[in-house]
Amino acid sequence: MSADEEDGRRARAWRHGYHAAVCDAIEPWEHGTIVRATRYPTYYDLNVVRVEDEPGMSAAELTAFAEREQGSFGHRRIDFERIEAADSRRAELAALGWKQTRLLWMRHRRPLPEVEAEIEVEEVPYEAVDGLRLAWHLEDFDGSEYERFKIAAREVSETRGVRVLAVREGGEPIAFAQLEHSGEGAEVTQVYVHPDRRGGGRGTAMTRAAVLAAAGARDVWIVADDEDRPKELYGRLGFDPVWRTMECLLLP
Repeated sequence: MSADEEDGRRARAWRHGYHAAVCDAIEPWEHGTIVRATRYPTYYDLNVVRVEDEPGMSAAELTAFAEREQGSFGHRRIDFERIEAADSRRAELAALGWKQTRLLWMRHRRPLPEVEAEIEVEEVPYEAVDGLRLAWHLEDFDGSEYERFKIAAREVSETRGVRVLAVREGGEPIAFAQLEHSGEGAEVTQVYVHPDRRGGGRGTAMTRAAVLAAAGARDVWIVADDEDRPKELYGRLGFDPVWRTMECLLLP
């Protein structure tokens, strides 16, 4: 097994371990696993049909399966763990109304580059960046379920030793990164810069600070949109691609 294949296996185990630690219902099915966190019905990442192999089902058949298994939730969510299985159904899923996000899992394997001047980053209380979290959420969703989601997200993050780092300007946070730990691993779960403050190296500073805060972890993960630019930033900071997946979401 190559280093990339081994790291891809480890990334998959990390993701499965996250579900196992938080979800109260984990049920195998023919082509993967159905996970539910019934306490957090609006937390999409925790209420998922995982497709872990080539299912041999059309997008319409997978949609019907998700409808049966997730009927108690407002949303429907299918995660493909083999990107080729997702790509072959992508057009059909789009036609059925599914929002698709192709993700790139990356592991920190190379040293951080030297920098000439550091942007000041400080650790802050979790709630100090709530305004930024809301702004980020509203970039993709209408906010109707945000208050319930916010409570759930904090509870889940606090079970994983969450640490929050921020850059302030004028006393107000304008960028933040979130780091979560479990066992010997850590994941940079969020990196966000306010749209009016993007550029100037703030995203780099936040990611760099999170990696430094994870010192001592055997594995440090970050997940990027595989069709957007942040993966290039993460690559410059020592992260290497190890696993591609796709999240498919059908909103209420």
